[in-house]
Order: sequence, then structure tokens, then C-alpha cells
Amino acid sequence: MGGIFGVASRGDCSLDLFFGVDYHSHLGTRRGGLAVFTKENQFKRSIHNIQNSPFRTKFENDIGDMKGNLGIGCISDYEPQPLLARSHLGRFAITTVGIVTNKAELTDELIKNGGAFLEMSGGEINQTELILALMNTQKTILDGIKYVQQKIQGSITMMVATPEGIYGARDRLGRTPLQIGKKDGAHCLSFESFAYLNLGYTDEHELGPAEIVFVTADGYEILQQPQREMKICTFLWIYYGYPTSCYEGVNVETMRYNCGKYLAKRDRDNVHPDCVAGVPDSGTAHAVGYANEAGIPFTRPFIKYTPTWPRSFMPTSQEQRNLIAHMKLIPVKQLIENKKILLIDDSIVRGTQLRETTEFLYKSGAKEVHVRPACPPIMFGCKYLNFSRSKSEMDLIARRVVKQFEGENVSPETLAKYCDPNTPEYEKMQEEIRKQLHFTTLRYHRLDDMLDSTGLDHCKLCTYCWNGKE
Repeated sequence: MGGIFGVASRGDCSLDLFFGVDYHSHLGTRRGGLAVFTKENQFKRSIHNIQNSPFRTKFENDIGDMKGNLGIGCISDYEPQPLLARSHLGRFAITTVGIVTNKAELTDELIKNGGAFLEMSGGEINQTELILALMNTQKTILDGIKYVQQKIQGSITMMVATPEGIYGARDRLGRTPLQIGKKDGAHCLSFESFAYLNLGYTDEHELGPAEIVFVTADGYEILQQPQREMKICTFLWIYYGYPTSCYEGVNVETMRYNCGKYLAKRDRDNVHPDCVAGVPDSGTAHAVGYANEAGIPFTRPFIKYTPTWPRSFMPTSQEQRNLIAHMKLIPVKQLIENKKILLIDDSIVRGTQLRETTEFLYKSGAKEVHVRPACPPIMFGCKYLNFSRSKSEMDLIARRVVKQFEGENVSPETLAKYCDPNTPEYEKMQEEIRKQLHFTTLRYHRLDDMLDSTGLDHCKLCTYCWNGKE
């Protein structure tokens, strides 16, 4: 995923920028970057690999030398950024979050017209460099941002820092958020709404889909009005978002709590667990909502050891992910032995980690483990936000089971039946996943209940990974 943050201030912005970017560390563990327009009238940049240590420890020595009134920064799981540029558009720094799915096509088009790119290791083109190159084909930065919104497939939310201020642009369909905070003498732009609260900022404005703003220390100007159509990523609430964040006015923790309530209502009289637990951290609020609705005790039968183990979905190696997932969970045997446990996780992607967690509970003495994912079966690889690193949809356990039943070439009509919780095909798939992952029972969250948990109109929420609908 990734996150971005920017500050324009009458005074020095460096500490606000440092802590604001740091508050996005839950969105990635690979790279971090800062760029500040200094008092010497030049951009100064720092980028570090943060895979093996927190953002703060890598940048605390840099920030003292990056004094200035304006800056942007990011947490990135892929390309190094922010990038610094000097062109006919002027001097600027740029940072992005999202994915361009037609990157190869756009790269070829630009190269044929005389463009050139620096290759990263592995032969990849830096996606943010591609965005920069597209912008440079236009006469102004604003025109360049509009052009990017028109040309790319996928999603890109971005910030462009100039000596005069910061352009902020939300993705064309608002798949990722961007918000403005304000305090006396400063304004900020942030992916996560909570990231500026402890810095003294208050909520000022949430950008709508395709909206473009220009932010200075004294305020902001809307340069392109938002469009009405929205497809914000529902996984922001289910998994990615920090509990204190709000998107479209809906708090993450509240939405997860509501999800748990809906799960419990569907489960009434079907199972009789001794306790309800959530896979930390994102499963916890779902589990609390379930427990309170069902009147079953909420317990923590295992605790995540957080001081040294990072989030396990980030490493590129499946073996490494599995090892980290195993190493960071410490059992509380007194809360597991001879217990029937209902376990809620945010999702089941490949199934490997949740199967190992279940085996870990059985080995620690659990009698039964009933699993309730907080979202429906994931049937399609995300085209918009890099939710899964899976190279193929066959990495998804739900699709592997469909292939097991239907063979290689599954028609869209048949696949739709496996997405519908009211069909025999769905029930058969769910039961097979239960068997393969060794759960006592398995019941996925229904798509309609999950969307209702947000309180937003369903048409505003992206559901592609669950039903394949754009």
C-alpha cells in the first residue's frame, strides 16, 4: 500500500513532516522518504530502507539538517520516493500512492516520443518517475496532474511540492483518501486523518474523487472540483486503516465493530463458543463487536509480540511471511486449553497464516476453532491498490478451490455463483476451504452486511476483489 503526508508552514515544517510521515508506518515497511524545500531555496531529500528498523530510527539524524517551510514525505512498499525534478514546469518534489496497471503501455508511449527512464533493480521503472514524465508533457503542473488522472489505469493519489506550495490530488475515483488539516500558521495534507491530530492540527477538508487542491501555510485553494462517482477501497476499513482514522466520515474502529455485530447476528444459535478472539491487530475490533452482540466473553488467547516483529503481510517471501506470522504470536495457554474459540481475522487471502494460527491454537489445547473472516472470500487480485502481492489469482485460496471444482477455464457466470452466498456453489467452496484449513466451522462475512457496516451507499465502495465488479 503506502501513505503520503505533506506540510506547508510559516515556520519550520521538519518535525511535523517527520512525525506525520512516521504515523503512516502501518501502511508499509519497505521504504520511507522525505523532501523539504530548505531555507537555501533548494529541495533536500532523504530516502531509507526501513525493512529492518522503524522509520524514526532511520530519519532522526536527517531531519535536523532538513529545515524549511514546506515538505512532503511517504511510506512506500515499492519505488524510492519522493522524487526531485527540474523541468519546464519548474522545480518540484513528487510523491504518489497507488498503482498504474497500464505502466508498460505508457512507458513505451513516452519512450517513442523521446523520453527516457532510469531502471530500478530488476528492470522495473519507478512508477512515480512515470507519473512525473506524464506531467512533463503538459504546460503546467495543474495540467500535468489532470493529464495523469486521464491517462492512467489503476489509481494514483499524489502530492507535488513546489517552492510556493503543495498540490494535492486524490485519485480519480477516490480509491484512496487525502485530507487537509490546519493549525495556526500551517496546513498539512495527509493520507491518514489521525496523522496530524497530535501535531496540533484539526480537520479542515477531505478531498473528493479527482479533486485537486493547492495548499500553502495560510490555506488551500480548490483547483479542480470533485467528481460525484466514488469507489473508495473498502479494505481501508477492514484491514489497512489505523483504528483512529476516518474515511468519508466513517471511523475505522467503529466500522470494524459494526462488522463484528453483523457476523454475530448471522451466527445466532449456530455455534456456542466459550470465547471470542481476534487475530491482532485488525481482527480485534471485529471480535469485540461480535462478542458484545453475542454476549460471549472476549478474550486474548494469544498476544502479538510487537517490539521487534513487523507486519507480516509485507515481506516479499511467502516463507518469510509465514515465519514472522508464527514467531510474533505468543499463546496464553490458560485461555486456550479445553476452550471452544471463535476466531475473527480481517480476511483470508492465501490461507497459510490463518491455518498455522489455528494449528497453533490446537497445539496449545483448544477444543474447537470456529473462524469468521471479516470480509467475503477474496476472488480477484486487486487492480487498484496492490492489496495482495499474489502474482496470480490462483494464489488466492478461494480461486484455487474453484479451480479444483471447475477446472482451468471458469466462465464469469460460473464464477459469479461462487461469489454469491445464497448458492450451493458458495456453500461447497466454503466447506472445502474449511476442510483444507482445518477449522471447526467457517462462515465468511456477507458482502451486503460488510458494506452496511460502513453506513455509506454501497455504490461508493469498491468491491472488486470480492465480486469482480468495477
